[in-house]
Amino acid sequence: MEKIDLLRSGKLQGIKRLDLAAGLTEFPIEIFDLADSLEILNLSDNRLQSLPTDLGRLHKLKIIFLSNNDFEEVPEVLADCSNLSMVGFKSNKIRVLSENILPLEVRWLILTDNQLERLPKSIGRLLSLQKLMLAGNQLRSLPDEMAACQNLELVRLAANRLESLPQWLFTLPRLSWLAYAGNPVCTANLLPTVPIISWADLTLSEPLGEGASGVISKGLWHSPPQSPTDVAIKIFKGAMTSDGEPADEMNACMAAGGHPHLVGALGKIGNCPDAKSGLILSLIPPDYQNLGNPPSLDSCTRDTYAEETSFTIATILQIAIGISSAAAHLHTQGIMHGDLYAHNIMTNDRGNCLLGDFGAASSYDRTDEIASLALEKLEVRAFGCLLEDLLVRCQLPNVFNGASKDEDREKLVLKRLKKLQQDCLQTIPANRPLFVEISAILAESIGTW
Repeated sequence: MEKIDLLRSGKLQGIKRLDLAAGLTEFPIEIFDLADSLEILNLSDNRLQSLPTDLGRLHKLKIIFLSNNDFEEVPEVLADCSNLSMVGFKSNKIRVLSENILPLEVRWLILTDNQLERLPKSIGRLLSLQKLMLAGNQLRSLPDEMAACQNLELVRLAANRLESLPQWLFTLPRLSWLAYAGNPVCTANLLPTVPIISWADLTLSEPLGEGASGVISKGLWHSPPQSPTDVAIKIFKGAMTSDGEPADEMNACMAAGGHPHLVGALGKIGNCPDAKSGLILSLIPPDYQNLGNPPSLDSCTRDTYAEETSFTIATILQIAIGISSAAAHLHTQGIMHGDLYAHNIMTNDRGNCLLGDFGAASSYDRTDEIASLALEKLEVRAFGCLLEDLLVRCQLPNVFNGASKDEDREKLVLKRLKKLQQDCLQTIPANRPLFVEISAILAESIGTW
């Protein structure tokens, strides 16, 4: 039986989450029969243009997804749903977001891929807001009232019409992940450091994975007289993602240059079929796995980990050294990664690590010292969050049971890493260290190992 039939027959009583994609043009009134239990309502991939005026009857509703519908404005009735913490309207036709219609408890707001030209001043009243997704609109500015959103941690502004970034953005105490590529403010030119490789010189084999921006497959690069090289081949979809335009991801990846702790681009594909774009990437060894998992609906901005996950001090130190070095390298090129997260880091059992996924990367002018410092210290907080995640899961066998040299050494390194974490998470961004300084502190710690 189809989900819509189950709903109408009353067989979904008591459920907490409802996902319903059935070409709907009207809101099914039977959903109100779930009012005493429903917390998550997903009506994405329909043809809805409005919501019922009595939506507030869903008094337990915490999350609503309405992506890929036909809304032209955010419905004012949302104001009656006081418990909403997450609102998603990705890929609609929204031009209007009126004043005072968003519940004050909203933590996560998704308006990606719409037609918004302005935001209401009342968005500054969303003091719980942590995650704001605005890529792919027509915004020319952000209201100054947003400076009051002191809990903002992740902001996506790519592919808009912003000619500058407001100064208050860089004073937000918790902002850690920012993407703004594809705006006029990005005047810095990213110069590719990789060659163009003909599609005829490539052989694709099994798929390795698929993300929002493209599909990655294993392949061979034939480059006579050398033997064929195992590579990863990424073919971009060309569609807007939550982070921004795939073209900006490609440019950042090509401009990043080689580094032992980056998933680097080896070349850009020429003559790609169907007029698509593609990159040839270093093939990650099979013993590497994702360090963490993406944020959940509950964690919002923070990565998640399997319950049994733990790390030794030696592994944490190794990962921290590798990622801080990679980040320092990127900022030397005038590139902010924008998505410095464990789920974008691949590691093996020895703590060797690779930072990948340039989907949220943005460029900036290195000669602008003020902007350079502000953007780097913003990303330093993301590194601090990563370090915090690892230290929370630190495995310390027998460290505090005696006075052996090994135990004293681990105590010292742990103390230094916790101090570094605190420095990276300073609420005043200007007080945070730069990645070069972080790398020096970590090098000193490895010297005592």
